[in-house]
Amino acid sequence: MKKTLWLIILGSIFATQAEAKNASGADEGVTVEMSAANSVVAETRAQRDARMAWWREAKFGLFIHWGVYAVPAGKYGDQDNYGEWIMWNTKMSPTEYQGYAKKFNPVKYNPDQWAKIAKDAGMRYMVITSKHHDGFALFPSKASKWNVVDATAYGKDLLGPLVKAAHDQDLKIGFYYSHAQDWGNRGGAIKAFKEGDGWDESQKGTFDSYLEKTAMPQIREILTQYPIDVLWWDTPLHMYKPRAEPIAKLINEISPNLISNTRLGGGFGDYHIAEQFVPSTGLKGDWETCMTLNKHWGYNAADQNWKSSSELIQKLIGICAKGGNFLLNVGPTAEGEIPEESVKRLNEVGQWLKVNGESIYGTTAGPFTFLSWGAATRKNQTVYLHVFNWPANGELRLPLHSKIKSTKLLVDSSKELKTTQDATGTIIYLPKQAPDSVATVIKLEVAEEPVVEPIASFKKKLIATSQSPKNPITAAQDGDATQYWEAAAEDKNAYLEYDLGKPTLIHALAVDEPDRWPRYKQVVRVEIETAQGWSQLLTAPTNGHGQLFRFPEIKVQKIRLHVQRELGPAGVAEWQVYSPE
Repeated sequence: MKKTLWLIILGSIFATQAEAKNASGADEGVTVEMSAANSVVAETRAQRDARMAWWREAKFGLFIHWGVYAVPAGKYGDQDNYGEWIMWNTKMSPTEYQGYAKKFNPVKYNPDQWAKIAKDAGMRYMVITSKHHDGFALFPSKASKWNVVDATAYGKDLLGPLVKAAHDQDLKIGFYYSHAQDWGNRGGAIKAFKEGDGWDESQKGTFDSYLEKTAMPQIREILTQYPIDVLWWDTPLHMYKPRAEPIAKLINEISPNLISNTRLGGGFGDYHIAEQFVPSTGLKGDWETCMTLNKHWGYNAADQNWKSSSELIQKLIGICAKGGNFLLNVGPTAEGEIPEESVKRLNEVGQWLKVNGESIYGTTAGPFTFLSWGAATRKNQTVYLHVFNWPANGELRLPLHSKIKSTKLLVDSSKELKTTQDATGTIIYLPKQAPDSVATVIKLEVAEEPVVEPIASFKKKLIATSQSPKNPITAAQDGDATQYWEAAAEDKNAYLEYDLGKPTLIHALAVDEPDRWPRYKQVVRVEIETAQGWSQLLTAPTNGHGQLFRFPEIKVQKIRLHVQRELGPAGVAEWQVYSPE
């Protein structure tokens, strides 16, 4: 059957990055989240801004996944690649899993040391798992005996001392609480992501009964017994509004200034989560990337796949450049120690922040969608340029047309750097050697609102082979990675096509997908139109959100993005094409 070619000329819907990433208020959620609707009570913009102020200022936090799963340390049978999901992955019975709790005795736990590690890393807040999906609570609970006091030899509250230690270091602290999935308490387990289908008889029960008898009482215990600042939710698979609203009301009743993420469900929450990825456009409203230091959230003794401190610093910068926060995870051992490899890397990030923290804390998204050599953050009329790749010719090109008041290295404010401007933007003349091999910061002060050169695909004509009614083509070019284009179900050769209007020099493109999980794996093929017809530029599997493809500079007018998906219709949340600076 002949395909219908949908042609849509996009209007002025692609906001600048600064506008798109720093807007407050209600926004739609990413595809694996619920939508953000903030609170059960009316809240003015000023009230919301005041409540969110510390979080927006903080930018960098420590995530801690800790619990009974630290005892097997990722190993079960002849496999050693498990983590905090070990009970679910192996379909271990609660009785067998409870045997690990008897060995959970964190005698080396030092909450003051943990808080100091976060402080030395330059972090401004901490979030710890008060209860993960295994249902084991790190605090005493009257709602369930499956907790650290009643089920372990340690027999003491783990959270109260950490809350105090965090506050002693002037850090904010939050609790992760798995409200929507609980494999250890009756009614909360899921076997195949379906409500009430646990794999053991002891798990059987209704989800609503679990919410009433376990989750709600424990959330009340947390809110009344611990002076926390954040509640961090997860996997709201069955948390429809009637189920989530009582929790939202409870928060407002007891701790109205508390901040929580949108994984509460039901349309409630204050900020979106990007798990293990950095979206190319950021996310609308307030958002946070959470990420592991290696491949696992919980402690895995065999996992030595550590991210380098250089990578972590550049990720922090990239996230802040898009207006987000960075919550970086560690998985302590069953004895209560944060692995030395984690501490080493966190300390190295902290050393960089001691020198360059001005360019991170309290910043908003930079004015540039993409910079091939680094990223930029902003504070009002000051733009902080973070240079990852120092130009060999000493000329840093910047697509900026605003009048410049001052240009200096952040580490040396005594010397003004020479700048010139032409039709393409600004050139900054740099020293031969980069002061910092990871990320050198240039402090640029402009006399007016930054005026930047738009990216190559900005407002350009976009067509698709098909589109679904609920997920139109407009979503692939609106600067919002929380919305996505989806091809019609029968379209097995789906593609998007840009017409850049005239032959344009390009050298990179970014693709964000609707879902980053492996079961939705896609392959993209990029083609360009030449005098001889369509020619392949690249082909590659995708990894979810924010994947950047670089290639030698080439002049094109029309470019296609073919998308093949193993499961379900093809989809793209955002597709951007970039020219050299």
